[in-house]
Formats: sequence, C-alpha cells, structure tokens
Amino acid sequence: MSFDRRKLLGGFAALAGAASLPSVAKAEDAPCRPAFPLPQTASPELRALIVERKNNVAWKIKPRTAEDWRAIVKASTEQIIKRDAAWPEKFGVAIREDKIGGVPVFWITPNALPPENHDKLLLNFHGGAYVYAPGRAGLEDAILMASRGGYRVVSVDYRMAPDFPYPAAIDDAEAVWCELIKTMNPKKIGVFGTSTGGGITLALIHRCKAKGIKLPGALWAGTPWSDLGKVGDSYFTNEFVDTGLVSYDGSLGAAAELYAGGKSLTDPEISPVYGDFAGFPPTHLTTGTRDLFLSLTVRVHRKLRDAGVLTDLTVIEALSHADYAALPDSPESKQVYGDAKAFFDKTLASKKKIKHPGKDK
Repeated sequence: MSFDRRKLLGGFAALAGAASLPSVAKAEDAPCRPAFPLPQTASPELRALIVERKNNVAWKIKPRTAEDWRAIVKASTEQIIKRDAAWPEKFGVAIREDKIGGVPVFWITPNALPPENHDKLLLNFHGGAYVYAPGRAGLEDAILMASRGGYRVVSVDYRMAPDFPYPAAIDDAEAVWCELIKTMNPKKIGVFGTSTGGGITLALIHRCKAKGIKLPGALWAGTPWSDLGKVGDSYFTNEFVDTGLVSYDGSLGAAAELYAGGKSLTDPEISPVYGDFAGFPPTHLTTGTRDLFLSLTVRVHRKLRDAGVLTDLTVIEALSHADYAALPDSPESKQVYGDAKAFFDKTLASKKKIKHPGKDK
C-alpha cells in the first residue's frame, strides 16, 4: 500500500515521512465525529495547525514487519532533521554529542547560561512511541527547554523498538542517570520528557525506587504516555478530536505492542500509571483539552496527589497531544515551557523544604 507524502500531515512521531510501504496495513476507518468549530480561544498558530491537520491520515499507518517500521522511522527521521536544521541557531543553543554510561547522548547548552544554573542540569528523554525520533530527530523538546528554561540539558538517545523493545529504553535511562549522579548532586538534576519521554521519566523513578537509587530533585512529564493499553476516558472522548495522534487504533496501538514485546501492559515500567507514587520527587504535568493523553496525565496527577507528592498540572486550551513542541513560536508553547521552567526553578535544590499540603480527603 502506498501513501501520498503530502497527505501524511501531522501525526505522532512525524509519520509523514512514509511515502511507500508495500506491506503496511491501514487501521479500520472509524466513523468521524461531527466537525468542531475552530476554537476562538486558541492562538492563530494553533488554529492554523488544526486546519492543516484536518485530513491527517498518519495515525492509520500500521506496519506489519520490522522492515516496515525501519522504513517509516528512516523517512520520518530524515524529514525532522531537515526541518529542524536551523533550530540551534534560532533558539540560541549549542549541541554536542557524547556518551554517558555507554549510552549515546546530546548535550544542549544555552548560549547564555544563567549563573544560578551553572551547577544544575536537566535530563531529557525524547518522545516517539518507543520507535521514532532517534538521534538529532529527538532534540526538539530538549532544545526548547534549554533555550526557554536556561538550563543545560542532556538528551538521551535511548535504544528503541523494533530492534530493542522493553526494557532497553529504561535500562539506558538508568545507566545515564546512575553515571550522572556519581559526580552531581541528584537534587540539582531535573528529569523531563514529552509523551513517551514523559512515560520514561516516570518509569525511571519506579526503577530507581525499586533498586534504592537516589532520586532527582524534580520531574516534568509532558502529556506522558503513562498507560500503553487503551485505558482512560480521553482515549475515547478525544478520539478524532486530537488532530495529531487522532486514535489509539492504528500506529499508536501497534507501537505499544511492539515495544512491550509480549510483556504485560500494566507493568509499571511499561505503563507507569500502575506504579506506586509514594516518595516521588515534585512533579509538573502538562496536557491539553484535546489531548488523546488527557486522561493519562490526569490519572498520574491523581496518583501523585493521593501519595502526598507536590504536583502541578497545566492544562492548555484546545491543545492536542504535544502541540507545544510542534508549534514552538506559539503562545501556547511559550506558556508550557515557561511553566516548566518556573517549576524547576522553584524545586531544584531548593533551600526551603517544599511539601504538598496533604492528601486529598
């Protein structure tokens, strides 16, 4: 089956790169919901993206073989790298490749690093459904946070499916984290990621708690993929409302099965919402009213509050999944990264002991 490159607009992990995949299956066409009016409360940039994605079909791509997955990843990676070539200069950051704990990483340093952040660091895990955005294609979130937050960022180029399913990504996350805290105060390190990166951020804490490894000072999980099963209200209520991911029943569900590799989707290292959140670091969460992962974010927020963890939740009007990274010049994007910066500024190695006011009754 072949796909017109021009029609593969939006979609998670820039699936637009797939031009011709003979053995790729299409998810069953689901009845489209009635058209919603353009949200007048959204920015012009966000409204334009909603219009652009009106005929998004990327979510339907459902590869059958490892070769098909690799072809899609290769094409989408090339497209993202070309599209983002000017980002380092535009956002005022320097990028350096390195290895930490044997894992490939990228150091992203703002050209103007504030003096108060010289001894602090943010550790980033990119999104992409545990399949997409390897290498420099996975740096958008890290670049924007380094630029707008004024922090040095280490972005981890973790191993991914189809060649490396679970637990490879979490193993790589642990390896980098353990190496960093050999020479740095863990309370001066924040960990963050969007989508899959948000899921890895949460899963890493479950892993560290289980092994008695020291925890970071704060977390930001942006619209985290916290449940790889089709569980949660917004998987249904925001289906065909989210203009990026659109639906679980296509590429997203296929990627979940590929990554899990037959393991239970309720394992907390695969779907971290099922873990014990007691003792978690202060955690900032982000989602949008049109986000397919709205419920996944809300469920994590509830578990954090029930565990007495300091937690913040930002919900952006009319935002689909992770559009704050897709629209870097929009007011919504600046708000999201501004909120994350404020949270890290407040919580990383704070001299005051920050506590949640208590469990909800």
